[in-house]
Amino acid sequence: MNTITAIGLAQLSSLIVLVLCALWYVVPWLKARSLADALVPLLWVHAFRSVALQLYSAQQTGFPISDAVRDHNVFGDLAGMVIALLAIAALRYRVRYALALVWLLVAETVVEVATGMPAAARDHALGFASGATWLVLVYYVPLVLVSLVLIVWQLVSRRSEPIATGPRAAGHAGKTLPQGKQIA
Repeated sequence: MNTITAIGLAQLSSLIVLVLCALWYVVPWLKARSLADALVPLLWVHAFRSVALQLYSAQQTGFPISDAVRDHNVFGDLAGMVIALLAIAALRYRVRYALALVWLLVAETVVEVATGMPAAARDHALGFASGATWLVLVYYVPLVLVSLVLIVWQLVSRRSEPIATGPRAAGHAGKTLPQGKQIA
């Protein structure tokens, strides 16, 4: 078996395991939470996208990725990480534009994956993945994709639900933040 086939099988296996875990455990858990409380754990997966910085080390040790593709993937993932952290904070404090940030993360991630993966394939880089790069591609990338699907599902299926519902929101209702803003 060659490396490209092995990484493809490993990614598919991870994807299957993650989808089963999501269906059996995550989906029922999400349904029992308010929209904001359901989205936050899914967004935390994206908060660690700085792992893409390992591409600099991988490239130095022989991973055949062009500087342009490396930078595209790194900066795309760093942007996703920052958006995810902003969305988490906005959801935590039930800020009005929180869902817009979550949608921005979805759009950024879709664009980054749709443009970054084909560019890496054009560099023929997947056949040389090893070490940390292998782990990121086989475990973390499928996790990001499954969390993205769950985020979109939450946003679409609960589009009429305000972010300030559920038990946590009831505890925050009417409280004033230090900046004088009130949580709805």
